[in-house]
Amino acid sequence: MLLDVKEIHTYYGTSHVLFGLSLNIQQGQAVALLGRNGAGKSTTLRTTVGLVKPRQGRIIFKGQDITDLPVHRISQVGIGYVPEDRMIFPNLAVWENLDLGIHRARKGRFTLETAFDLFPRLKERSKQQAGMLSGGEQQMLAIARSMLLNPELLLLDEPMEGLGPLVVEEIGNRLRDLKQQQSLAILLCEPNTRFAMNLCNWVYLIEKGTIGYQASIEEFRKNAEIQERYLFVHGSTRSNKP
Repeated sequence: MLLDVKEIHTYYGTSHVLFGLSLNIQQGQAVALLGRNGAGKSTTLRTTVGLVKPRQGRIIFKGQDITDLPVHRISQVGIGYVPEDRMIFPNLAVWENLDLGIHRARKGRFTLETAFDLFPRLKERSKQQAGMLSGGEQQMLAIARSMLLNPELLLLDEPMEGLGPLVVEEIGNRLRDLKQQQSLAILLCEPNTRFAMNLCNWVYLIEKGTIGYQASIEEFRKNAEIQERYLFVHGSTRSNKP
């Protein structure tokens, strides 16, 4: 077991958001965490990386209890995180953003050169200010910077939001490469259900702060009733059904 999240209860102030949520991830596994807006997906990721501390429950990574570790220590044990807003430094050059992601004490196969091989656009724009990049290029930068920690688990919060189909396909291909070549485990929150199903092999569905369903992607694909129950809003004209 790589990650074992055990019955966590997370609050924002007095607002109870996660209600005994549990999930686990194996080494090299890609897992989708899906649900409607406000179900608790982002809070699950933020709790896992220590940005919000659960009031109950434990988070175990590679057999170590990391529940009470500060954020920087959690990144050092091997968990990378790409937040929804990317958190790049817009006034720094691309290469400077990447350099800030390197953890000198954590060695691994992923280097600055590897980052440029993974996303050649970043190499072409290495001296350009990050704030001048397109949305897709900024997302590539955020992913590459997180990979420079050489994580064993990468958490991605809605990485495809607002990106065009060609960029989505490109980033999806690179994430699959990382999963296969680096034995990288992934926990993905993503409203683009089709993208999530093409990348991942297991799915958790979250509703009102707790896991209501889990299955292999193959099983989930066949279950239209479950998809309707957990993902789609009745009366809405928007649909991302696979």
